[in-house]
Formats: sequence, C-alpha cells, structure tokens
Amino acid sequence: MKKIGKIVIFAVLFPALIISTVILAYLYFFASGDRNLSGQWTAKLDMTDQAAVTVLDWLQEIEAVSISMEEIKSYMQELTVDVTLTLEQTTHAKGTFQCSVLQESYDTCNRAAYEAFAAAFRELLTQRLYMAGYAMDEETVEALVEETFGMSTVSYLMTCGPRLLPSLEELQAQYDGSGTYQTANGILTRQFDDGASVSTREEHYIRKDSTLILSDDFSNHNSVIYTLQETKNEFLFYTRQKSANKVN
Repeated sequence: MKKIGKIVIFAVLFPALIISTVILAYLYFFASGDRNLSGQWTAKLDMTDQAAVTVLDWLQEIEAVSISMEEIKSYMQELTVDVTLTLEQTTHAKGTFQCSVLQESYDTCNRAAYEAFAAAFRELLTQRLYMAGYAMDEETVEALVEETFGMSTVSYLMTCGPRLLPSLEELQAQYDGSGTYQTANGILTRQFDDGASVSTREEHYIRKDSTLILSDDFSNHNSVIYTLQETKNEFLFYTRQKSANKVN
C-alpha cells in the first residue's frame, strides 16, 4: 500500500516539476530584468497536490472504496494560500520589505480543502453502503454521519482526519518577516529583523513586467511566483519608467 502511495505521489509531482522547470527556464533566458522591485506582490501557494495526496493515502489506509488520484483532484481544485510581499526601494538596489501569510486566505483554503474532502468521503461512503445493500443519497449519508459522530462530515474530518495543509505557523515561519533587502547580479538578499535577531536569506530572482519569481535554485520546483498588485498611480509610474529606460 505504501509503495502504491509513493508511486502516486511521484506521478502527481513529477509533471508539475517538469512544467515549473520549463517556465522558469523560459523566463531566465528570455525575460527582461527590472531592477526596481518596489510594489506590493502577491503569491498563491498551491496546496492542491499535497491535500489530494494526503486524502488518497488516508482513504487507502482505511480501505475505502477504490478511488483514483484523478477522482480526488476533481473534488480539490485551486486550493491556494495568499502570501503578500511588499518591497520599497529606498536607494539604488536597496530597500525595505515586509512579507506575510494572510490568515484569512489560509482559513478559507483549509476550510475548502476539508469541504472537498467531505464531498469525496460522502460519495465513497454512499458507494460502500450501496454495496452492503443500503441505498442512500448523500443527504441521508450526511445525516447518518451527524447521528453517529455528533458532528457534520466536515467537522469530523477536521477533528479526526489527517491534516491536509501545513499549519499556519509553519507557513508563517517560512514566509513571514520584515527588514531590509538588496539586489545584485540576479540575487535578492533579505535580512529578516525581528528585533531580537537578524537572519539572512538569499534567493535568485527574475522580474518580468508584473511577475516576480523567487527561488533558491531555478532547477527545483520550490520557486514562488508573485504578481504585482498595481494601483493606477503605480502603473503610470512603472510605464513612464520603462519608457524612460528605453530612451536612455
């Protein structure tokens, strides 16, 4: 069973790795680099594959009705958590930054993941009851779950099922922080200052218009893609700056 789980995980993650690598290679060789990174950027961390693999593994462990990864993913679509990164250039190639995982976005994503999990669970439970000679619709199955466990299917899975997403604290430890930054030779160096200690993180970066990609190594699949959230004034400033650069 665990071997099958490993094969499924590889089958899900390997195509995503190939696609990510192709996109990053294109941007690395063909994207024009903008040195001024000022602006408010938002990234959407995709949690879909992790949640789907966890659900499939759990259902296999309890020997539920056979279900494929494709069927699980049909329930779980676009599960993302928003991360905001604000960069403000103060001098040439230097500035300040603030980065945070949005708790509201995390809570929404987590709830959506368990609602999708519950929909798949009810469907499988309905099939299993039918195989045992009990024909029920999903509303009746939901009522049966509530009567048996004293809570809804979503609440039951959130309480007794597996954790589908990394905890908010884990994501905050990875992304949250503020301090100063500098750029040089395609490397963004950020110094995180929490008032008690200072830590440094170096990442390769590529900016192409309203897209900013940060990665420890462009050969891996851990790159984070940010999109610029432009106001009207920021857009006009950016357009004029690009025009001026072309003239010069």
